Amino acid sequence: VRHHQTFSAASEEAPRQLLIQWSKQMTNPRATSETVLALFATEGHRFEARNLATAAHRAAKFRRGQDLRRDRRMATLAEACRSRVHEFEPQHLANIAWAFAKVGIDARALFNAIADVARTQLGKFNSQDLANTAWAFATARVEASDFFNAIADAARSRLTEFNSQDHANTEWAFATVGVAALEIFNAIADAAR
Repeated sequence: VRHHQTFSAASEEAPRQLLIQWSKQMTNPRATSETVLALFATEGHRFEARNLATAAHRAAKFRRGQDLRRDRRMATLAEACRSRVHEFEPQHLANIAWAFAKVGIDARALFNAIADVARTQLGKFNSQDLANTAWAFATARVEASDFFNAIADAARSRLTEFNSQDHANTEWAFATVGVAALEIFNAIADAAR
């Protein structure tokens, strides 16, 4: 298995057709964490940002009891995502945060970078992205009360778009990190009624 040392340069990106093929490979129902991480290990240096987000999300989703916390490829993937964090769309940021929180990898530098970039894009996050991001930061135990307040501000005007899972994840996240956002709790209670 070949590991690559730098991921900051997008100049090595593969042709579009190959990038699409890799995405399909990683999202195939028969894919596993191992196949996703093996692809990342060999071709990750040529991935575009979307492929990196897909790799993180699918590795976490397909882990099926696998403990990926000790898999060096996940740490390398976290670093690759951190180095290109400014290239991600809101859904990518939410999916990456969810993936690394789900796997339980200590990726503080990545979460801090996500918070910095996401803070400027929260208005573009949909309800699921907001809820999943809050859930991920709380699950990863990242201390980011200012970021949670920014999420609360973004979510407050969009609570009618939240489904019951989004409501539950958001409430749980805020309660878990101990950020007092009474307005969001009251708004969620009103919306849930």
